Amino acid sequence: MEFYETPLPFLLMIGVGALLIILALKYNYEPLFIISIGAGMILGNNPYLPDNQIGINGDGAILNFLYMGIENGIYSSLIFLGFGLMTDFTSLISNPKLILLGSATQIGVFLAFMSALLLGFNLEEASTIGLIGGADGLTAIFLAGKLAPHLLGPVAIAAYSYMALVPVILPSLMRFMTTKEERCIIMKPEREVSRSEKILFPLVGLLFSNLIAPHSMALLGLFFFGNILNVSGKIEKVTTKIKTSLVDIITVILGLTVGLSTQANEFFTLFSVKIFLIGIYSFVFATISGLSLAKIMNFLLKGKNRINPLLGASAVPVVPNSANIVQKEAFKENPDNVILSKAIAANVSGLIGSALIAGIFLSFFK
Repeated sequence: MEFYETPLPFLLMIGVGALLIILALKYNYEPLFIISIGAGMILGNNPYLPDNQIGINGDGAILNFLYMGIENGIYSSLIFLGFGLMTDFTSLISNPKLILLGSATQIGVFLAFMSALLLGFNLEEASTIGLIGGADGLTAIFLAGKLAPHLLGPVAIAAYSYMALVPVILPSLMRFMTTKEERCIIMKPEREVSRSEKILFPLVGLLFSNLIAPHSMALLGLFFFGNILNVSGKIEKVTTKIKTSLVDIITVILGLTVGLSTQANEFFTLFSVKIFLIGIYSFVFATISGLSLAKIMNFLLKGKNRINPLLGASAVPVVPNSANIVQKEAFKENPDNVILSKAIAANVSGLIGSALIAGIFLSFFK
């Protein structure tokens, strides 16, 4: 078998894959997905010439078949179905103003989009990179498969690298942007939400998103459909299996396929460096935007209607990690402050917002 003239980049990518596996095992962050990516990077960076590769990248190889799931958005859609089954919209129905926080963090998407255009990316590539600015790795992968498959590896690695840094970045920004008094705000109890409201909400969301961004239905259609199944309460055995086994299996396949697509000869480029730089500052700006809007809302709201501004950070759609981190930060300041359900509501709002934008990008640029 013949080697590439310079096999070192491929060996380096193999080392990066091994490092990802070690970090996922040590710090227990998204181990299912990160271990799968790391294993895919090791398998997909064989230093032999392509003509001699067997089993991974050759004609009729496993990568070609698995990759169809990314190109057609199958994996992301099925995971969104699982998210819908796991989501409880009670807090969002009770506090609809939290939807605004999810909208604020989308500023990071447009900032990344404009930055990518200025740095020489075309419209399709810039759209894909834009989703990194919203810290929505799953939707970024979905859009990359549709608009810029050649950027799939760098986009996925960049998005999930920033998601892994959420426990570091979010607490620092929350403490910088808010005062201790603001972090200690205890919000009024949620009102009781009827079963009819819980069923009506995803139905309205399904109709609204279909009218605004029909190209997002591959994601939001299954998301709201899954939620309708969840609140129906009629097929608990099936929904329980989908929420656990199916989502885990698809996550493994998605991570492995993304890792397989990170061939060193395409990954180590100036474009990849630009993608990483755009993503990190856009993600930070998205978080600052959410926190800033929460503070503005408190300036306009009165008394018990005020919200804890930490919820602005939970609107970053890293589901459900950003919501959990916000709750921990609130608990540090006041052990009686329980805002997890509201944080998840803002979190889901951000996820829905980024999926809507992905649909809009698809409708304009595909």
